Amino acid sequence: MKQILVFVLFAGMLCWMMFSPIYKHVFIVREALLQKEVDYLLETGASGSRGYIDDAMVEASRSRLEQAGMRRDQIRYRISASDGGVATSSSRPLLRGTGLLLTISYPYERLFQIDSLIGIAVPDPEERMSASGIKMSEYVP
Repeated sequence: MKQILVFVLFAGMLCWMMFSPIYKHVFIVREALLQKEVDYLLETGASGSRGYIDDAMVEASRSRLEQAGMRRDQIRYRISASDGGVATSSSRPLLRGTGLLLTISYPYERLFQIDSLIGIAVPDPEERMSASGIKMSEYVP
């Protein structure tokens, strides 16, 4: 009986030690992709020729993240302006000096499930990792 218990405990620890680095790399890559996309959208959206992030830019971003393995229907965008104005309208771009805020989030899914084998509390699959940023608009009419 002791041998079976030792085997089960050893097998669980062995699985966790073998696969732990893999899912942590997936988490790190997803987080980096989200932050890279935030930086890119803020750079293009707050440029002197735009001053906004519209739906076409968001759809192009969804496509890029989908190519990296994320599910497009699970990606959420929150776009706002520091003065409370609309930051998604090409007819009313943000003027120079107004902050353009962007947050992109994606669920953890069951990425950390293997940690439960050794008793570590795992996040709920619906909890979301996110990346955010702010950039001042450079648009001058």
